Amino acid sequence: MSQIDESKDFMPVRIAVLTVSDTRLMSDDKSGQTLVDRIAAAGHALADRQIIADERDQIAEQLRKWCADDAVDVVISTGGTGLTGRDVTVEAHRDVYEKEIDAFGTIFTIVSMQKIGTSAVQSRATAGVAQGTYLFALPGSPGACKDAWDEILLKQLDYRHRPCNFVEIMPRLDEHLRRK
Repeated sequence: MSQIDESKDFMPVRIAVLTVSDTRLMSDDKSGQTLVDRIAAAGHALADRQIIADERDQIAEQLRKWCADDAVDVVISTGGTGLTGRDVTVEAHRDVYEKEIDAFGTIFTIVSMQKIGTSAVQSRATAGVAQGTYLFALPGSPGACKDAWDEILLKQLDYRHRPCNFVEIMPRLDEHLRRK
């Protein structure tokens, strides 16, 4: 069963937060702030925080920039995962992924179903890996960010979490790039 192994030391990771919105500013970015607060409370480091408009190329460019930055281990974006024409975050993430973490969207849907019922079907939350960096795309509501962090990411970004977690395999995420 899922548990924290207290015999291991906590290992903070460096997390960048990207809010995708045509209208938000730092002063009213509740979803981004929800993530920032939870990152700090968990003992992780905020590597960077940006707000970018719903433009696929700009989103992908920022994701690639952070993936190339050794000071960023994880990127969490919020917003732009819905079904409308301006919702292009998922496509931008997939433009960058080397590997998709298919089960993330499934688990997020299960968590969301417990909170919002069948409305969870409208989310396209996704996750993947690129250049040894984890990328997570969350919906733009503070509730969705809380659910994803509290129910999935808090545990998977904790090295002590058992039986397994994302942090323990971080050193091997880009091993294919080192094998030449």
